[in-house]
Amino acid sequence: MTAPDTAIPGDEELRALLRRRFAGTVPGEAGDDRFLGLTAQESKRFRHLVAPRTTAAAVLVPIVDHPAGLTVLFTERSSDLRRHAGQVSFPGGRLEPGDAGPVATALRETEEEIGLDRHNVEVIGFLPGHLIISGYRVTPVVAFVKPGAPLRLDPVEVAAVFEVPLRHILDAANHRPRPREIDGEVITLHDIPYNTHNIWGATAGMLITFRRFVLSGPDATEVRRRG
Repeated sequence: MTAPDTAIPGDEELRALLRRRFAGTVPGEAGDDRFLGLTAQESKRFRHLVAPRTTAAAVLVPIVDHPAGLTVLFTERSSDLRRHAGQVSFPGGRLEPGDAGPVATALRETEEEIGLDRHNVEVIGFLPGHLIISGYRVTPVVAFVKPGAPLRLDPVEVAAVFEVPLRHILDAANHRPRPREIDGEVITLHDIPYNTHNIWGATAGMLITFRRFVLSGPDATEVRRRG
């Protein structure tokens, strides 16, 4: 669930806070996985809904460092795709045999999907792995992106890209509750609408985890760090 209202820092303080929160974070282990933005403890109750053997994947959580304020870059998936057609998502995909790890996957997939050169990306850390009902275990790789970096969309996979102010995402007033029955239990998930777009499902879940971690919510200490 969305954490209680917390003061959102100003832009400069927020930049510093992000670097401080994500410093030293490493990809999470399977026991730390999240499900649809729930806390670690809540997520464990629904682990059985995802296949025991999952497909490893990674996405880039691209925070564009505009002088006027931080934004998050999203893709709108092509309506012709077999999976998750038309949904709002982060650039990313499954780990391929030649990938050295989730960072390599996230950067490669981002280059392939939207043409964002990795030299314009600064990785700052990781969120815990997120489980997807379709059988994927996704590692979110958090990064700053240079503003104005040229993009080249792959029309087969991506219909459009758009940015949302980070402060909009961090503000709990912008999270719309979505009651959902899972395994006979009704839980409250959250959508994050912005203009004509609606961020929901796994992507919204990652953002709820991101918000909880950045603003020191109840399970902020559960993110793994080196050492």
